[in-house]
Amino acid sequence: MSEAPEHREPPHLEPPHLEPLYLEPRLEPPLASLLESGAFLHSLTDALGSPLAVLLPDRIAENAGQFRAVYRRHHLSGSVCYAHKANRSSALVRRLAVTDAALDAASLGELQHALGAGFTADRIVATGPKDPEFLWLAALTGTTVHIDGQGELEELAGLVRKHGLPRVRILLRLSDFRAPGVRIRSRPSRFGTSAGSLDRLLDAVERHRDTVEPIGTAYHLDTTSLDEKAVALEGCLHAMDALRRRGFRPRTVDAGGGFGVNYLAHGAQWDRYTTALTHAVLGRRPPLTWGGHGYGLRAENGTLRGTLGLYPSHRPVAGAAYLDALLSLPAPSLGRPLGALLLENLYDLHTEPGRALLDQCGLTLARVLEVRRADSGEQLVRLAAKASDIGLEEHGVLVDPVLVGRGGDEGPGGPPVGVHLTGSLCLESDLITRRTVFLPRPPRTGDLLAFANTAGYCMDFGATRAQRQPPARKVAVHRAADGWQWCLDEQYWPITRQGDPQA
Repeated sequence: MSEAPEHREPPHLEPPHLEPLYLEPRLEPPLASLLESGAFLHSLTDALGSPLAVLLPDRIAENAGQFRAVYRRHHLSGSVCYAHKANRSSALVRRLAVTDAALDAASLGELQHALGAGFTADRIVATGPKDPEFLWLAALTGTTVHIDGQGELEELAGLVRKHGLPRVRILLRLSDFRAPGVRIRSRPSRFGTSAGSLDRLLDAVERHRDTVEPIGTAYHLDTTSLDEKAVALEGCLHAMDALRRRGFRPRTVDAGGGFGVNYLAHGAQWDRYTTALTHAVLGRRPPLTWGGHGYGLRAENGTLRGTLGLYPSHRPVAGAAYLDALLSLPAPSLGRPLGALLLENLYDLHTEPGRALLDQCGLTLARVLEVRRADSGEQLVRLAAKASDIGLEEHGVLVDPVLVGRGGDEGPGGPPVGVHLTGSLCLESDLITRRTVFLPRPPRTGDLLAFANTAGYCMDFGATRAQRQPPARKVAVHRAADGWQWCLDEQYWPITRQGDPQA
């Protein structure tokens, strides 16, 4: 008879010998002051329901200005192109339309949206996978098109000839770069043509001189590594030389996006949490997650295996500062700063920040529906939201929500508590957070949890209407002389705002 497996009681979440593991969000104005306006946030959710996405359009204009300041520091011209795919908001696009920013449209719908919001075609670049309709509208309006390969080039050239359209400005998007004499290479990407196949692509460009005008080169890399991006940017500079040798006159290098966001206020909290997570996976401390989830880590015979599949939530060099660091970095084989090389050749620089332009631009509110303790000891907090409405963990971001009580209920009200945040779907997998989240006091039914900095990718990418539950509605807010004012996202225009003297 086989021996029965050993039964182990799951540990309680907040045993007295364990200190809370906070991951406090980094909060800057005006987001910080918005979170202090509990009555206003409760009035929004009372009127519009939970979950609710709240946007600060003025902050995206400020972030674009920070990127533009880096351009000035390096004496560079070119465009800061907002990667529209990061958020489908109308308010954000319309607010940027009255700045000097450009826009990166990765679909037909995004291109139509940008044109309708006030962007002219000379301020739009078309990227991403392209269907014939997307290519046709881009060519018809005069939008610059990123070309990922020879097939896309042939399709675009055919549309131009068939419909009698003017020549289209194109950027040749490249990938799989290698630095001569340097043991660094960029990671593979499904976007772009391998730099080693550039000559064949240029042969095709020459055949279609009557339909396209190559104005430069580009890359797209899914990495946080400055060294890899330096290899790619230098590779684009070499490709510009190749274009000139073919008789073209390129003038633009597009460095893509991936400049990142620093989500956390304290790097020490991130280091402490990730260290504790490894100890929990190895069984050296109680679990920190629902069901012992390891975020990519696992224990095999007492040895830690796997790779931590999380976004580096504390990034002291991110956003505009990351671009500054990249431009200041010496080219791997040419040895001179990349920004200086762009300037010496009189090249324009395009960048495509998405997440970075949306830093501090919004939050997602969710109402607490139920608080209960499971038989196993875990304290469960059910929210009026689905995991797809919050989206932070889906994108590998770990950060604590801010607890917003109603009226005079914001006080401590009890000791810190570790909880699991669950969604409103009838699915075991609908967990807002897999990890134990530590809050400064026990939450109560009717409280709000505010998930800060969700504007970049976390509001829209995974949103669904599962079980006939609608995704979060979206509002735009701004600070006026008499307090916070709001409107529905689709009703926002930067020229008329309630509460302003000119409105």
